[in-house]
Amino acid sequence: MTAEPAAEALYIGIMSGTSLDGVDVVLVDFSPAYPTLIHSLCLPYPAELKAELALLAQPGSNEIERLGLAEADLAHCYADAVQLLLQQSDIDRSRIRAIGCHGQTIRHRPNARQPFSYQIGDQHRLAMLTQIPVIADFRRKDIAYGGQGAPLVPAFHQAIFASQEQGRCILNIGGIANITLLLPHQPIQGFDTGPGNCLLDNWMELHQGKAYDANGAYAASGQLDAALLGLLLSDAYFHQTGPKSTGREYFQLNWLQQQLKQLQAATGNMPAPADVQRTLSRFTAGTIALAVSRFVVSEIYVCGGGVHNAVLLQDLAELLPQCQIKTTEALGVHPDWVEAMAFAWLAYAFEQQIPGNVPAVTGACQPLVLGVRYTP
Repeated sequence: MTAEPAAEALYIGIMSGTSLDGVDVVLVDFSPAYPTLIHSLCLPYPAELKAELALLAQPGSNEIERLGLAEADLAHCYADAVQLLLQQSDIDRSRIRAIGCHGQTIRHRPNARQPFSYQIGDQHRLAMLTQIPVIADFRRKDIAYGGQGAPLVPAFHQAIFASQEQGRCILNIGGIANITLLLPHQPIQGFDTGPGNCLLDNWMELHQGKAYDANGAYAASGQLDAALLGLLLSDAYFHQTGPKSTGREYFQLNWLQQQLKQLQAATGNMPAPADVQRTLSRFTAGTIALAVSRFVVSEIYVCGGGVHNAVLLQDLAELLPQCQIKTTEALGVHPDWVEAMAFAWLAYAFEQQIPGNVPAVTGACQPLVLGVRYTP
């Protein structure tokens, strides 16, 4: 007798991260033994929406009416991305079981008097616009149970990247960088290591008027400033152990400028802008290396926007000579789409009642099925 084929399990994942470069959207089939990425795309934010989201992510700039308008605009942007994805993949929306939407983080305060993490996106509006159920609000339940609500990708990393023979580190370099340690026969570990691309992007925009440093070319034109590097690395965050998480509201341009003022007061020198960019690359790599070196791993698989920065990857290779550094392409998943796939998986996990958090990573008191369902 021929076995019946597995029922189709199509989910859409939407991820808009701290880098604010746009909306990553993927279509994933979870019916095979291994998730299959069917289609993917990135829809850049309109310039006005990007500027508004960047402003809302800065402490002291909150204004409720602006936030409400931006949230509605964001839902339309997400819906446009879903519509384009369905058109390009030639998949009818009736075949999609749910959209897993991360939302746009505008504040992440895991160490506040009452810890919270706030992602906007107006998921009711997104469900209405797409006529597809939406699973969202993944972080706050973990926080309610004593966790930090981040990082959430380790459960997905474990589901698709773990090996019974080899210890692996999955490194995501987005606006903020995070690691997942997948060690055979050991509990999953992971945390935010600190800035990924956020300070590099902020400095590039300030001094070159560009959204990012393409392939690290601007950093490569500068010289490493050892005094500035030492000052940046002295921040207390890098010497904390997990569970820990952070966001761009902490590691922002004002934080960097305060370090530069402190350096000038101590040394009388102000590094050239290109030298600061070069130092920021080494700083990002250094904080990642500091985190990874606490564990015994020989393989690092990189995903996120940082894979496109050759200088940053070279810095990582120099600081972690004991590790083979590859992209997640070597494990069968393109590095640009891992995070969006993770939120498609979290929607799948919600419907299958699979825990989406890892208590050892977030600090929550128990495994939890994460998310809230929004119906059209």
